[in-house]
Amino acid sequence: MHILVVNDDGPPSSHSSPYVHSLVRDLQAAGHVVSVCLPHTQRSWIGKAHMIGQTVKPLYYRPPPISSPAAGLTTALVSSSTDETVNVTDHGTTYHRPSTVPGTEEWILVDGTPASCVQIGLYHFFQDRGPVDLVVSGPNYGRNTTAVFALSSGTLGGALEAAVCRRRAIALSYAFFNRNHDPSIIAKASRQSVRVIEALWKQWPSDGSVDLYSVNVPLLEGLEEGKVLYTPMLQNYWGAGSCFQEVEGSVDGEEEDEERIREGGEAGRAETDGGEQIGKRDGKGGLHTHKHFKWSPRFTDVYKSVEEAEPGNDGWAVKEGHTSVTPLKANFWNTAEDLHGKELQLPPLETPSATKTESSMTTLPIREPPLTTTNTKDDDKNHLYALIDYQDAYVQPLILSAIEKLLPSSSYTLLPSPFTPENKEPEIHLSTLLPSADGKVLQITPYETIDFDHAMSHPSTTLINSYIIRKALIRKHFLSSTVEHWVSKHPDSALKTHVKRAEAFEVDYAEFLDDALVEAFDLRASMEKNDELISEGKADEVEWWILKPSMSDRGQGIRLFSTMEELQSIFDGWEVESDDEDEEEEEDDSDDEATHKVQKDDDSDAGNGINTSHLRHFIAQPYIHPPLLLPELQNRKFHIRVYVLAVGALKVYVYKDMLALFAGIPYVSPSDPSSSSEETQEFDLSAHLTNTCLQTYSSPLAASNSVHRFWDLPTLSPTRFPQSKAQNIWDQICEVTGDLFEAAARGMMIHFQPMEQAFEVYGLDFLVDADDTEGKNRAWLLEVNAFPDFKQTGDNEELKGVVGGFWEGVVREAVGGFVGAEGVVGKGDEKMKMVREVDLGRRW
Repeated sequence: MHILVVNDDGPPSSHSSPYVHSLVRDLQAAGHVVSVCLPHTQRSWIGKAHMIGQTVKPLYYRPPPISSPAAGLTTALVSSSTDETVNVTDHGTTYHRPSTVPGTEEWILVDGTPASCVQIGLYHFFQDRGPVDLVVSGPNYGRNTTAVFALSSGTLGGALEAAVCRRRAIALSYAFFNRNHDPSIIAKASRQSVRVIEALWKQWPSDGSVDLYSVNVPLLEGLEEGKVLYTPMLQNYWGAGSCFQEVEGSVDGEEEDEERIREGGEAGRAETDGGEQIGKRDGKGGLHTHKHFKWSPRFTDVYKSVEEAEPGNDGWAVKEGHTSVTPLKANFWNTAEDLHGKELQLPPLETPSATKTESSMTTLPIREPPLTTTNTKDDDKNHLYALIDYQDAYVQPLILSAIEKLLPSSSYTLLPSPFTPENKEPEIHLSTLLPSADGKVLQITPYETIDFDHAMSHPSTTLINSYIIRKALIRKHFLSSTVEHWVSKHPDSALKTHVKRAEAFEVDYAEFLDDALVEAFDLRASMEKNDELISEGKADEVEWWILKPSMSDRGQGIRLFSTMEELQSIFDGWEVESDDEDEEEEEDDSDDEATHKVQKDDDSDAGNGINTSHLRHFIAQPYIHPPLLLPELQNRKFHIRVYVLAVGALKVYVYKDMLALFAGIPYVSPSDPSSSSEETQEFDLSAHLTNTCLQTYSSPLAASNSVHRFWDLPTLSPTRFPQSKAQNIWDQICEVTGDLFEAAARGMMIHFQPMEQAFEVYGLDFLVDADDTEGKNRAWLLEVNAFPDFKQTGDNEELKGVVGGFWEGVVREAVGGFVGAEGVVGKGDEKMKMVREVDLGRRW
């Protein structure tokens, strides 16, 4: 295959273009003919531009010989004469005239843009090598995920230019997390890129549906073990404020500025947004003040957008350590397709003497109302139109089964799903899907595809499966605030004795950890006391703490610690500087200048690493030790997964069929020396983490006994875990859940806003501690999850029935209340217990 390589970073250079030569060598080693045409200098953020009126002049670059390390990288070698380690760097040589020696490897450098390189490389050089089969643009020095980056990317611009020249094209970008460009990791990225390029070429759709691919490879040690996922590009936007910084003096040194952006990211940005400069007049009397400006992009806008989006997009894939592959067409995205072919109605032309009539002042009808069909039903206003596509092969049939079982077939119509393999996050407009303007509509889809606008404008005829705002429950630092505020006003609440006190803090960089804990009085006092106990030889008496990143899920980033030294070591191990023009560490509800990256554990498929989006906000809570253990289940720690339904504003139901999820190996105290590896001294969390996503199932017995029905546990050990004790735990869970939702609804109204036209299902996790002196156990609330992972039940059909039964309860209570009790078959579900009804005074 003849491959033309272009980029926007220029010729090999350790500070601006460290990857391109490594890729070229690997493509050549794979047997491909590789031609290279690059800009002669940095041309990032330039998109698919051409410089009009410019005469483009070439230079001729000759890379170092195959015996030397790849150009753009610095390699440490041991000198044979002095036995000293020396850094070897050979970036090749550049000439004004082409070589006259046959067989010389020579690249073309032009003083143009990436798109210009494509044109010149395709049509003005390399013709003796035959037609170009594929154009590879990159590898870019930094990721090109999300629309904000992609729309400005010179890497994407080069690939788009090739696509409109009717050539297949791949835009390749490397998401680096450490500016010390480890040659071994870059070598892995090059090998991975060649594999992806060859696979895409072989599987390229023949129907014209794909013009180019945007590929993002994370520069991680285990990148070749990560997945390669087809992902959509996240649609995101800049926030309010300028991406330019006002400066004084000269504006020379553009390359240095680009390097500053790469090196410093947000940290190099002047504090002008939100400061005194915003909103000021230019000068007196409207006169302009002479100013200079420099490009200073606000990466935090991108960070936030990826964090606030649901999983599955290209930004999410890269931060999870996967290679993202985004199929694209070389055009602007079509939107508002319902308007295509329709006429925009303009007001009549007016003569100077004409006066405006009432009709000419009305709103222009640029959109026709939905077509209505002839009413063939006796009572179409009560007919239900249901769009059900949960995008989860495990849950979807259970929801449909519940609807078919509980709703008369004549009372509802299932709407065709707008989801397609090419468009997994369609922009859904319920009004365009409804065949009747009079019927009621039910939408059960992923959060990011819910038509909230329709629900807000049609509150009495719409029911959707999520509230818009519920951070007071599902974000750990918000949850701790919810509990703290409620308990301060309601000291008798069950939350006081069933939720561990939490120290919430923010850390931008590991070096600032001590400053971040200034107001964490309980935590600091505990660690100081632990130091004293350890020095006295009483390590078994220390109080352990659990660290949780507020934004994480699936058990990611959970750590245990007891001293400041251990806590500092955790953050030191996480932090790796990562800054580039296309960076996208992100955070929710804040301007995050932190640049962190944490590797996944090597010994787990899922890993217990933490991704950049989870950093900055943390909570620390006293570790619940010892937990309730069952000898018949190898004394493995377990937590209880409880399914909860919130309906309208507000009724809260708890489903009595609960699950018990077990750790993979028997529990040991965190103070036990066996908790740490003797070789690495790293803390082994296998006995402490009960999330089934993290289990490696090193024990065959654990693989078949990881999930149980809670109410089946007493039959395994009736003397140790009698039915009365199980009932007491159930009663605690119901009381805590009711208090929690009321606390969020009444005390955190900004961050939890129930709506009458919505319902939502949650997964709450509780941990039961060991018997106290009175033989009682306490159920402690751990966290709240929206859109919970129902697949934790595995393939067990009996446990799958728990999820199916819960969704029957959801349909009965939420949908039944929406269509009317007479529209639901059968009686109420005794397993769905209403634990709280809160009248928030919201009526429609």
